[in-house]
Amino acid sequence: MKIAVIGAGRVGQALGERWRTFGHEVRYGVPDPTDAKYTGLGAGVVALPSETAPSADLIVLATPWQAAEAACRSMGTVAGKIVIDCTNPVSMGSAGMGHALGFATSAAERIQERCRGAHVFKTLHQTGYETMADPTQHVVKPVMFVAGDDAKAKATVMGLVDILGFEAADAGPLSNARLLEAYAMLWIDQVFKRGQPRSLAFALSRAQPS
Repeated sequence: MKIAVIGAGRVGQALGERWRTFGHEVRYGVPDPTDAKYTGLGAGVVALPSETAPSADLIVLATPWQAAEAACRSMGTVAGKIVIDCTNPVSMGSAGMGHALGFATSAAERIQERCRGAHVFKTLHQTGYETMADPTQHVVKPVMFVAGDDAKAKATVMGLVDILGFEAADAGPLSNARLLEAYAMLWIDQVFKRGQPRSLAFALSRAQPS
């Protein structure tokens, strides 16, 4: 599969490089492909978003939330394509961390508005980039929830999440991204305020059948 990862930061590279180990063709879309910090990714792997997104089968938006709108514009027309939104719309105020958009909508739903005609999914934002680089380091397989509306496209996304080493779990429609974005904030709070290690990841536990 041809995958365009928009953003080549820690999350983007963790996901992209792991997919490359499984034979997927990954290219990164960034505002300045000539930046020396990308030289280690290899020749021809980094280009402008407008050059990587149109030819991709699937697009992964792995930018900070504040850069997501510009990133969506930079990709051009993405109607009919699958777009995975990995952003965390976190804001900081006098009361501490909050959801930048409130809870009446979600970043993923905003991305859907900006990427008209695309099949947008919310996932791959619920743990740290260290775990995304290799979830198999955990004794118990970490869970990664996936929210989105198109059943056929969701099967593709679930497969890509699964091959990374997560337990892919269907979280329902894209509107449930509101729940997943709050859930990701719990991870952020646990790691940055409650002393949990960055290796923290959540998992599903089920009782043994009697």
